[in-house]
Amino acid sequence: MQLRIGYELIYRFPKPTPIILVVNVHASRDADLIVPDRLTVEPSIPITAYSDAFGNRCKRVLAPEGRLRLAASGVIRDSGLPDEVFPAIGQDTVEGLPDETLVFLLGSRYCETDLLSNAAWQLFSGTAPGYPRVQAICDFVHNHIAFDYQNARATRGAAEAFRERTGVCRDYAHLAVAFCRCMNIPARYCTGYLSDLGTLPPYGVGDFAAWFEAWIGGRWHTFDPRNNVPRVGRVLMARGRDACDVAIATTFGPNTLESFQVWTDEIPDGEAGGIAG
Repeated sequence: MQLRIGYELIYRFPKPTPIILVVNVHASRDADLIVPDRLTVEPSIPITAYSDAFGNRCKRVLAPEGRLRLAASGVIRDSGLPDEVFPAIGQDTVEGLPDETLVFLLGSRYCETDLLSNAAWQLFSGTAPGYPRVQAICDFVHNHIAFDYQNARATRGAAEAFRERTGVCRDYAHLAVAFCRCMNIPARYCTGYLSDLGTLPPYGVGDFAAWFEAWIGGRWHTFDPRNNVPRVGRVLMARGRDACDVAIATTFGPNTLESFQVWTDEIPDGEAGGIAG
């Protein structure tokens, strides 16, 4: 199966403004890219690239005064299979965790483990350690938060999402990540594309999605408390401690976002063959 992925962001800046962008498919999916998702900028300005501490691909630009269009369109090969499920996997001991996972046990900007630890242990200490415990956390978060774009707020952390019981996919992911860390399970925040394949209409407006990965049974596993069912067509862009590490665009000055579009569409077999060839 092949997916056409991409985005278009249109900003307006009152003066030249630096931006950090995390808008590329993650390097772990390089082998699947048929048409690379190259960033294009209008008007044409210099773009520099670097990798951050989490291995994410980042871009730096200096936006000029006025209108700036950022866009990309790529094609990626996908298995067409839903997220894997491993219900029998147990939980690693803290002392047995690899060093590189330990940072994902700690509290972070949007995942306040110190504020949620008591609630986590009250809610989940009776669940079976490992995959069943992470799934129990996802079940709780999925039912506890009501999805509502109108109540989205960039400053909302996991503790506020727990109290307010409303939010968007990043709030679901933050709360589940925080609960996992409280229960001594490393968890990292993920963002990327997610298709509507296998779901029933009506479909929402295209957007980037948030989910998380938990370290159990000696490796990372994908969980999605917002949807809470295995999904098809998930394309990772970036991972980090929380949304602060993987923001699509971090702007260092005032601006107006005038337009925002994201797409993740299956390419029909006939057209896919032409692209692949």
